[in-house]
Amino acid sequence: MKTLKQFFLLSILLALVLTSCAKDEKTEASMLIYGGTIYTLDDTQETVEAVAVKGDTILFAGTLAGAEKFKGESTELLDLQGKTMTPGLIEGHGHFMGLGYNEISLDLLGTTSYQAIIVAVEERVKTSQPGEWITGRGWHQSKWDSLPEDLVKGFQTHFKLSEVSPDNPVYLSHASGHAGFANAKAMEVAGLTGLYKEGLGAYQVEGGEIILDAGGRPTGIFNERAQTVITKHIPEKTAETDRQAFDLAVKASHRNGITSFHDAGIGRETIALFDAMQAEGKMDVRIYAMLTGWDKELLNEWYSKGIRVDPENRFTIRSVKLNCDGALGSRGAWLLEPYTDRPDHFGHETLPMEFVKETAFNGLRNGFQVCAHAIGDRANREILDRYGLAMNEVKDKTENHRFRIEHAQHLHPDDIPRFAELGVIPAMQAVHMSSDRPWAIDRLGEKRIKEGAYMWQDLLKSGVPIVNGTDVPVEPINPIASFYASISRKTLKGLPEGGYEPDQKMTRPQALKSYTLDAAYGAFEEDIKGSIEVGKLADFTIYNQDLMTVPEDKVLDTKVVMTIFDGKIVFKAED
Repeated sequence: MKTLKQFFLLSILLALVLTSCAKDEKTEASMLIYGGTIYTLDDTQETVEAVAVKGDTILFAGTLAGAEKFKGESTELLDLQGKTMTPGLIEGHGHFMGLGYNEISLDLLGTTSYQAIIVAVEERVKTSQPGEWITGRGWHQSKWDSLPEDLVKGFQTHFKLSEVSPDNPVYLSHASGHAGFANAKAMEVAGLTGLYKEGLGAYQVEGGEIILDAGGRPTGIFNERAQTVITKHIPEKTAETDRQAFDLAVKASHRNGITSFHDAGIGRETIALFDAMQAEGKMDVRIYAMLTGWDKELLNEWYSKGIRVDPENRFTIRSVKLNCDGALGSRGAWLLEPYTDRPDHFGHETLPMEFVKETAFNGLRNGFQVCAHAIGDRANREILDRYGLAMNEVKDKTENHRFRIEHAQHLHPDDIPRFAELGVIPAMQAVHMSSDRPWAIDRLGEKRIKEGAYMWQDLLKSGVPIVNGTDVPVEPINPIASFYASISRKTLKGLPEGGYEPDQKMTRPQALKSYTLDAAYGAFEEDIKGSIEVGKLADFTIYNQDLMTVPEDKVLDTKVVMTIFDGKIVFKAED
């Protein structure tokens, strides 16, 4: 009996030891971060001294003493050395493969004149074979320091471009993606050798236009859906270049502190590519994807099988992207009143509103979020109207729908409160204000600018969150530029003093939240990301200085020095 009792006691002691070891192993942090200012976006504690991580999950956020309880022999210690950390930043509206391909093709975002485009193409011609297509993106005539003399409807003509590229078809997308610029060889390939009509004007294409000169010849500018006249002739991308672009986009995201990315419109091929990248363990940015609304067959397939919320939190599909008007720079944004600098023009309805209504119904019935591109005030109003019709008819499906309007740049004052009334989220890219505001007043006039352009604070006060971003590759993916624009309402050159329409500035907490927790909310992901809280994903962005407290004129000096994704350091800047 005594032997049996001793055996029983030894068994209990052994079980306690094993349980204790298992507990220690379970709670030992894989990484402990401390030594700097850590902003949590958690209302219960604005900042913390330290964060403990286990694997891909936040284990603890609080005092350094509390975090050290999770330190073990294998815990990686990361001393911030006075630097600042926030939750991993979320690009709230961009084009992931566009980001990657922009790193491969001609990047024209930094060009400040027509001549700069000519020089860039001329250099590329030297390394290209005759007949090889040259493509690029990023030019914006309204941002040039000077304009050429032979403008037609506010755009340059192709003749100088064609002179330096006689044997290579060239197509250069506008920064907005809503217009393109072709040389003579590209138009020849497309069969545009004849005259369309006499007199200065534009040849209308459904949902777009081809700009013509006084003799009826194409100038090389293709607006909105007319771009397909040229783009359908550009050779398709290859599997090899797709993979290269994907890898470059991941690296560019990490360099800029981006750990999650709302991809605004993808089709079958991109879905297949992303699936392959995830299967190969290369999906190192969390992608929240919107299905392209151009492919109705694709939408119907997904309505049938339902949303896909990835349990690995890498690649989720649960929304639809609709492109409903154009951009302001190309005068494609759909307006209630004509353009101030083109009184005969209202922009373009690039997608029938009947289809917007149909998609809103289908989205509600099948659990898909609808995200509609709208820049002009009429496009925004028409979309809000269609969303409202769908919500009234499918009332039992409207709870937590989180429909969005992408850009929501120019609103009629009467429509601003409707976002909150309908529960519609504006996904707005603050850096567009910085880039566009100096010339946008020419398009819209002072009254429309002041009453309805980039109305961040009015929308926030009405009770809706704002999802921030850059619309990369329309703008560089740099989140610091968008943060600066959010809080200053200035150009990236620091003008004007006091900012444009300063009453619409975001506060710094609002701006940071728009890139983290509110962006996560815009993708139904606020429970797993967007703030530094126990149980959430271990995605962090680390900066060289405290962007929440440095003087405004020093904010643009902020650099991302480290990015942590899934509990691992994926980017570290050189000293």
